[in-house]
Amino acid sequence: MIRKIVVSTGAVTTLAGSTTPGYTDGKGNAAQFYYPTDVACDRKGNLYVIDQNNNMIRKIVISTGVVSTLAGNTSNRKADGIGIRVHFTNPYGITYDVAGNLCVTDSGNQRIRKIVISTGVVTTLSSSGSWSSTVGMGIAASLYYSSGITSDGKGNLYVAYLGSYKIRKIVISTGKVRTLAGSGNNGSIDGIGTAPASQFHWYIL
Repeated sequence: MIRKIVVSTGAVTTLAGSTTPGYTDGKGNAAQFYYPTDVACDRKGNLYVIDQNNNMIRKIVISTGVVSTLAGNTSNRKADGIGIRVHFTNPYGITYDVAGNLCVTDSGNQRIRKIVISTGVVTTLSSSGSWSSTVGMGIAASLYYSSGITSDGKGNLYVAYLGSYKIRKIVISTGKVRTLAGSGNNGSIDGIGTAPASQFHWYIL
């Protein structure tokens, strides 16, 4: 389910979804999700949901609770394209970039994907898809099991990597990837940047 909390009162209601996992578009509790993991809200009254086990990005109109599928289908594969012809594998995190597009961590495919909301077009922003941790430009970089993602509103993305214990920075305009923090060692130590003393355990953004 996707739940709504009124901050001023603490009141909790169900916006969309039911207790039965599955895949169904529809309104309110007639819709189904299967392990949603993250949400992003636009300025037009819509929510975008990572529906991980369905390998989809779902859209909810907040005022009505109507759920539709923006991109993806239930197959575990990788393919750019439009709408339901797109394939994700266990997407995890979602955020907006400075241009108003959605950026998604496609963790099972080791990629960062970009979705143009107005058209539903999905492209690969960064990563070669290999199971490693290499900096570089665009698809030359490798991003090992990405999880949380956020944007600074200035054209940069920050991504948490469960597989490599690092925080990576991606310049959206160029696709350049660099390591912002974390030595690649599993642990919990404060430090500076990528110095050996800087360590993370499992984390999300």
